[in-house]
Amino acid sequence: MIVHLVDGTYELFRHFYGLRRAKLDRDSPFGAVIGVLHTVLKMIEDGASHVGVATDHVIESFRNDLWPGYKTGEGIEPALAAQFQPLEDALAAMGVVVWPMIELEADDALASA
Repeated sequence: MIVHLVDGTYELFRHFYGLRRAKLDRDSPFGAVIGVLHTVLKMIEDGASHVGVATDHVIESFRNDLWPGYKTGEGIEPALAAQFQPLEDALAAMGVVVWPMIELEADDALASA
């Protein structure tokens, strides 16, 4: 059994900004989603028997109440923010387990899995 737990939010940011750099600031409407899907598909092709992806469905968490100035959704570019829900939907359509986190963060889900 080969299990992969993925921080989908991290991967979405990574693919969004990596693709932007490669394409000289021209955003593709679902470019980051496609990048994450390719990454997950490669894991499956390479033998992963179980894949779970946690996402920050809501950027804010309980930590915002504890620490002033903790990260918020402020400043997230609309082209990136628009890809969160399509990513979750596409992963679920692939049969991948998706944990859309609302009160906690994606890395909290991964740490407790």
